[in-house]
Amino acid sequence: MIIAIEGIDGAGKNTIVKRIVEEYGADTLSFPRYEDSLHAQLAQDALYGKMGDLVDSAYGMATMFALDRFGAKAQLEQYQDTQDRILLLDRYVASNAAYTAARTGDDAAAEWVAELEFGKLGLPKPDLQVLVATSPSVARERAQRREAQDATRTRDHYERDGGLQDATFAQYNRLAETDWASRWISTSDATAIIQAIQSAR
Repeated sequence: MIIAIEGIDGAGKNTIVKRIVEEYGADTLSFPRYEDSLHAQLAQDALYGKMGDLVDSAYGMATMFALDRFGAKAQLEQYQDTQDRILLLDRYVASNAAYTAARTGDDAAAEWVAELEFGKLGLPKPDLQVLVATSPSVARERAQRREAQDATRTRDHYERDGGLQDATFAQYNRLAETDWASRWISTSDATAIIQAIQSAR
């Protein structure tokens, strides 16, 4: 199974992933893959103002993040159509859909992302998508605290934009409510997520 854990910056995705790993011994993969992917590294440079006006292009940035995931396609496909192995993704295609729709103010941007990643690039759809439904105000406080405590966690262009985080959270809710691309649950309770995984297996 492929299970995508989604949410805005500071929502608590990493904490949820760790809890599920403890429960199932699941494999994990985080996007963007900043340590392994050239496309992710270029996107990161853009987010810190090192790639000219690339960061200003919502579709340009979405394409860079999509190509990062495409680089992991063979790894992702190993978890398709099997109930014996679980791959937990800390962010996946829905992150691109939510952020791109939020940045453009156009709900149709989410369908453009779906066509790009699931269509043209042929990435597998997740079996379950989980929105970690932490409010933007709480998530923002966590991200600020994390930055203050860890010099390596300096917030990037997206993370510093409170309005973008609010709009992205709204887009995530829209995706979850419509079961965009596959089944969704929306919760910040790890136990509820574990129960949903059990019912999906």
